[in-house]
Amino acid sequence: MIENSNTIDANGYLVEFSEKAFNSLNALIKIKGYSSIFILVDLNSRDLCLKYFLNKFKAPKEFNIIEVDPGEEKKNLSTCDFVWRHLSKNGADRKSLLINLGGGVITDLGGFVAATYMRGIDFVNVPTTLLSMVDASIGGKLGIDMDNLKNQIGTIANPDLVLIDSHFLKSLSDKQFISGYAEMIKHGLIKNKKYFEKLISYNFLTDRILIEKYIYQSIVIKNNIVRKDPKELGERKLLNFGHTLGHAIESYFLNQANEKKILHGEAVAAGMILESFISTKINGLSLKEANYISNSINKIFDKIKFSKQEITAIIDLVKYDKKNIKGMNRFTLLAEIGKANIDNTVSSKIIRSAFDMYKAP
Repeated sequence: MIENSNTIDANGYLVEFSEKAFNSLNALIKIKGYSSIFILVDLNSRDLCLKYFLNKFKAPKEFNIIEVDPGEEKKNLSTCDFVWRHLSKNGADRKSLLINLGGGVITDLGGFVAATYMRGIDFVNVPTTLLSMVDASIGGKLGIDMDNLKNQIGTIANPDLVLIDSHFLKSLSDKQFISGYAEMIKHGLIKNKKYFEKLISYNFLTDRILIEKYIYQSIVIKNNIVRKDPKELGERKLLNFGHTLGHAIESYFLNQANEKKILHGEAVAAGMILESFISTKINGLSLKEANYISNSINKIFDKIKFSKQEITAIIDLVKYDKKNIKGMNRFTLLAEIGKANIDNTVSSKIIRSAFDMYKAP
């Protein structure tokens, strides 16, 4: 069970934990009187999570399971089309509910499908990975990839409920578990130095129970930012730290058919190190703190090896970042651990120098 598992008011919907969350889901269904209920899963969440969810969820006699293939490469318009058509063929109307049971791909894609089907139907997010619990299912950002560019098509729409149950973490491999940890580290780096230091101070892989008390804290940090700026006009841009280069790295490797795929958290971890080094050149972060960040993250995540050609290609992908204005790269950078600034313009030359620092032994 998650410690300090109070309800979080996310400005229009609730984030609930464990048993209370299932009770709230059952109450929501009873109050809304939905005409039909659909549960979206990928093959992983179907095999590892669906049975447990259905045992805890007092589902009506009739509900419909929609299955899609797993993986970031499936977060695209083709998969959306499959889900939209499934909804339509099976009688979904404006009073239907879509429950998204899975990781960040499922909550992103499922929320986007729900927000656009018949101009919007209700949806509930049930994140099953650490990454989706602390990031993807919170804040209303929904989207899909286009030509393997991250989240190029999307909208902002809130779920009717987010259900967090730490039981699902038991199904994660170490690699997937660590991936979610990157977003938690980011929350500490942009808002809370003590939280960052706590996160890096223990062996979370050998004691997963201990990390549960931090899930709540990460959601609170993100939610406090999003409530102030739901449309990302200002402060919400803080959450982009590590993601400008992180998304470019992730997009690059998605396009390489013969390359090992890089998980979102692995790319963001590299992005945070790179953008910390950039922060020393533009935003006043001390080199001592940048090295502290780099060493701390490298103890958790394997370093990604980049060739000169790959670095050039990744820098070229930065121009597609959604934060850019009039062709100028816009970064969120650190002034110190726990304090960040938005809308920093960064040249390709400085980005390249950050890769040189990243590659150094």
